[in-house]
Amino acid sequence: MPTASPPTIERPVLRRDRSRFARRATLRRSLRLLTSFRFEQSDPARFYGGIATDSADLIGDFYADIAGTDLTGTFVLDVGGGPGYFADEFAEAGARYVSVEPDPSEMHAAGLRVSGSVRGSGMALPFRDNAFDVCFSSNVAEHVPHPWVMAEEMVRVTKPGGLIVYSYTVWHGPFGGHETGLWHYLGGEYAARRYFRKHGREPKNRFGRSLFAVTAADGLRWAATTSADVRTIFPRYHPRWAWWLVRIPVVRELLVSNLVVVATKR
Repeated sequence: MPTASPPTIERPVLRRDRSRFARRATLRRSLRLLTSFRFEQSDPARFYGGIATDSADLIGDFYADIAGTDLTGTFVLDVGGGPGYFADEFAEAGARYVSVEPDPSEMHAAGLRVSGSVRGSGMALPFRDNAFDVCFSSNVAEHVPHPWVMAEEMVRVTKPGGLIVYSYTVWHGPFGGHETGLWHYLGGEYAARRYFRKHGREPKNRFGRSLFAVTAADGLRWAATTSADVRTIFPRYHPRWAWWLVRIPVVRELLVSNLVVVATKR
């Protein structure tokens, strides 16, 4: 990425969004998603199942915006697909779903069988250029040490005119520390040590190893420098009338719990 005189990071955010998904982003949806977070550890099928349904709706809406059709027959790559909760949702939408996941224990954690699963790193995707109609990643960027390398890899493997959706947890938001929050506000390492003292085991998401501090500003900076055409940026779990929060420095770091960058490949 260039280091001198980068383009303004506000340009993509100021575009008025007229997507189908904007009409779906209601307060009722926001409350449903946010209340599901308490089940992430105790009932992952309930939590991730809801996120999977919402992801399929989100991607289906944006793909319809750019292609004028639904996901039927499209090749969809899920970067960091994990244990396979997303597969059924995209199959139901008619897509040909492929997931890539570096950790075999994550791939089999839920006991689900996904025929299109590939073991590999998001930072070096094992696919040729221009292979997929849609490439997306949900809540993965904060778990890799070089998230913007991964973002560029996603652009690389997407077909010209295809859709890229990059959604991740913002570090300074309330969910940034995952199971160690809200103690992560005092530092990721402190939060991890406190979790160990309280529970007698390391957190699943260990700061500096499998959890990293990724900010909203980082996503905006990438959006301003990537070769992809950024269509919109919004806070995933907020209703449409609160999407303006991404425009306000500092405020967006605290209140935008999950940032979504939607782009198409030129």
